[in-house]
Amino acid sequence: MRQVWITKTGAPEVLQVREAADPVAGEGQVRIRVRAAGINFADLMARVGLYPDAPPLPCVVGYEISGVVDQVGAGVKRFAVGDRVFGMPKFGGYTDVIALGQDQVFKIPEGMTFEEAAALPVVYLTAYNMMLFTGNLREGSSVLIHSAAGGVGLAAIQLAKTKGCVIFGTASPSKHAFLREQGCHHPIDSGGEYASSVRAVVGDKGVDLILDAVGGKSWTDGYDLLAPCGRLVAFGLSAAAGSGKTRNLFHAAAQVLRIKKWSPMKLMEDNKTVSGTNMGHLFSRLDLLTPQFEALLALYSTGQIAPRVDKTFSFEDAAKAHHYIHDRKAIGKVVLTP
Repeated sequence: MRQVWITKTGAPEVLQVREAADPVAGEGQVRIRVRAAGINFADLMARVGLYPDAPPLPCVVGYEISGVVDQVGAGVKRFAVGDRVFGMPKFGGYTDVIALGQDQVFKIPEGMTFEEAAALPVVYLTAYNMMLFTGNLREGSSVLIHSAAGGVGLAAIQLAKTKGCVIFGTASPSKHAFLREQGCHHPIDSGGEYASSVRAVVGDKGVDLILDAVGGKSWTDGYDLLAPCGRLVAFGLSAAAGSGKTRNLFHAAAQVLRIKKWSPMKLMEDNKTVSGTNMGHLFSRLDLLTPQFEALLALYSTGQIAPRVDKTFSFEDAAKAHHYIHDRKAIGKVVLTP
């Protein structure tokens, strides 16, 4: 098999293609010939050395793949050789062959491409978990989505549309026209003071649900924007990475120090909720994730959601793929193909 390894912390050029023996499907596992692998921002954070959950370097990252089953282990009843499938590994997804437990695998619907299939699991599960599970999204709510032109952001817009929500989304101005086409009612400049722009629209009423992967001061500003019974869901700390492509521990520490702490008394007095989602920490809770994933596939089948693949890169061009995301060029999902 061929894999893309993070050889050490650093710029995207530390990514390297290496070869190893193919794995064998064990009991309860299926082996998949990978056709596409999704890239997530956590992969970039792991590469720069700011993702604490990443395996020790050198390592292979990647949370989502799509491909074709080519070997079935003992005890597997749900899959057969030749099935087109999603796979949800916890790391190890930047590979062209992988063996996964059958509970981590789902069949791809007819009509969905391998690239689309690799673009769906993490970002749509993250958005669904934040909005419809943790966030208790109600009909007609107002929703503020940070990094709205990214993979999670676009998934969140599509899910918000199913509830008839008023949608705010932060992104660079060059992406605002696209966001309007996707159904975002109020694109906001991510490079400015977003809170004042949102407040100019909602006034004292506030926002019902905020999805924030930026962190630092952004969480404090978002909390102040919440309506009574509003929910702020944190799902990343991209502010710690800054604008560079290598690790800056001083900058990262400064962003952590800007995070406000809320006491239960304060939350009670304000009638507000602060919660978090870390999809990587939920991969072992298939009892929670499987029903959510099945609900997403039902939404896909009715045309209410559709993964947007911005660009694909070969394994050999994995560094270019990471640069592309760092440079904020992506609108939607970026995937690797072997």
